[in-house]
Amino acid sequence: MKKIYYEKKGNRYVPVAEYDSDLTDSFDKGTHIVMCYPGGQSRRYNIDPNYATLIAAGRVAEDAMIQAMHKASEMRPKQTPITEGQRKAWKKLAKEFGDELCTLNCASSHDIAEAGLKALQEEADKLLTIPAVKKAYDHFLLVAELTK
Repeated sequence: MKKIYYEKKGNRYVPVAEYDSDLTDSFDKGTHIVMCYPGGQSRRYNIDPNYATLIAAGRVAEDAMIQAMHKASEMRPKQTPITEGQRKAWKKLAKEFGDELCTLNCASSHDIAEAGLKALQEEADKLLTIPAVKKAYDHFLLVAELTK
C-alpha cells in the first residue's frame, strides 16, 4: 500500500515523502535471509546459498559468539608457565581491573575469530539436534544442490 506524506507550506500541502510497503518488503533476484526477532528484523541480501546456514546460525548465536570472543580477548600472561608470585600478582590485577582487564592487551585476531567460530559451531550443533531444524536444513541442502 502506497502512502504519501505531506507538509504544510503556507496555505498548501506539499508532498515530502513516499512509503510503499510492497516496494519496501520486496526482494530482488537472489538468495536472501530474513530473521524476525522481538523489536526488529535483520535482512541479508544476495548471500551465497552455501553460507545461508552459517549466516542464520551467526544471527542466532550472536550473543554466545560475543561472549566467547570477549573471553578470548581477555589479557593473559605472555609467557607460561609463570611463577607462584606472578600468578598471585596476576590474580590480584585481574580482580582489580575486572571487565577492564581485556583492554590492556588483546589476543591475536586469529584467536578471537577462532573463539567466535567455535561458539557458532556449538550453537549450530545445538540447533541441528532439533528434528524440525535438521529436516529443514536437509531440505535446504537438497534445494541448494538442485539449483546449481
